[in-house]
Amino acid sequence: MISDATKARFDREVAKYPADQKQSAVMACLSIVQQELGFVSAESEKVIAEHLGMAPMAVHEVTTFYNMYNQRPVGKFKLNVCTNLPCQLRDGQKALHHLEHKLGIHMGETTADGLFTLQQSECLGACADSPVMLVNDRAMCSFMTNDKLDQLVDGLRATEGK
Repeated sequence: MISDATKARFDREVAKYPADQKQSAVMACLSIVQQELGFVSAESEKVIAEHLGMAPMAVHEVTTFYNMYNQRPVGKFKLNVCTNLPCQLRDGQKALHHLEHKLGIHMGETTADGLFTLQQSECLGACADSPVMLVNDRAMCSFMTNDKLDQLVDGLRATEGK
């Protein structure tokens, strides 16, 4: 399940830390698995734990603490909308509801075509730019009006020819 090439990437991350602190690479290893598989399974957590000399539960605790790690398959485009209080005061919840309506799913669900997963997120650190969202844990989108949300979804859907 975890290829030798992936384990070599783990080793490059481990090499950044003193030998007795290789567990410090756990977040990087989880990110590598997610990049390659799309989510972090219980089996991949065990492989990471073995590779880093950690208890599997310790790896699982990291996976479940951060919402950037998917614990089940998600759509090709994961949309995290900030709904923390400052963003709620600036229409973050309205943005989430607009996306639910546009995509025909509820928060936490994935569209039938497998393209979009919609999630709410705690603070993304851009309160002054709200409503804000994060696409695939990488691209921050700010000042997301309904029109901008529609353009984003339509643009992402167009890249897939759907």
